Amino acid sequence: MIRVLLVDDQALIRSGIRALLDAEDDIVVVAEGTDGLEAVTLAREHRPDIVLMDVQMPHLDGIEATRRITGDPHLSEVLVVMLTNYGIDEYVFNALRAGACGFVMKDTEPADLLQALRVAMRGDALLSPAVTRRLISEFVARPEAPVDVAAAGDLTKREREVVALVATGLSNDEIAAHMVISPMTAKTHVSRAMIKVGARDRAGHVVFAFRSGLAAATN
Repeated sequence: MIRVLLVDDQALIRSGIRALLDAEDDIVVVAEGTDGLEAVTLAREHRPDIVLMDVQMPHLDGIEATRRITGDPHLSEVLVVMLTNYGIDEYVFNALRAGACGFVMKDTEPADLLQALRVAMRGDALLSPAVTRRLISEFVARPEAPVDVAAAGDLTKREREVVALVATGLSNDEIAAHMVISPMTAKTHVSRAMIKVGARDRAGHVVFAFRSGLAAATN
């Protein structure tokens, strides 16, 4: 069961999304919040699997709320997926820097929203391959604190290949098919690589791949 904390300052948006999620057998909304401050408080109270978080809200915006949640060691297992009206812009870049594992547009198809939550829950592909490459390519090109690229030297040959494939937006199953290995082995390689490079989630993994140059192996 995927436990979701839904945070949006618009009651109509919340009610619509809640109705969609509650209709699913494997998803349950454990709480609703109306601003970033409530998001942080409710995340600590309920320890949801995923916080589905609006960007622009009163009192504390979704980006700062995300930063507080992902920076709380007691909430290390909580994932944040951002809800946005704005597409690929500064809001999204800032959300990724704050620790969000992905984002969905508010006008996305219901089935795509459900799939995004399930994908985030299993720690699989961040977004579709085309969007991942466009988003992360722009993101890493901007001035930001460098990652520890020296960590690439700690990766095995297989792990380096996995890091490069993750950067293309492939899921673990697709990586397994590409490398002709089992999905479980692919997942193990991805998990070990993430630990070695200090990536909290798939987004951090992709950013490392681009900044370390390993993503070039996929071009």
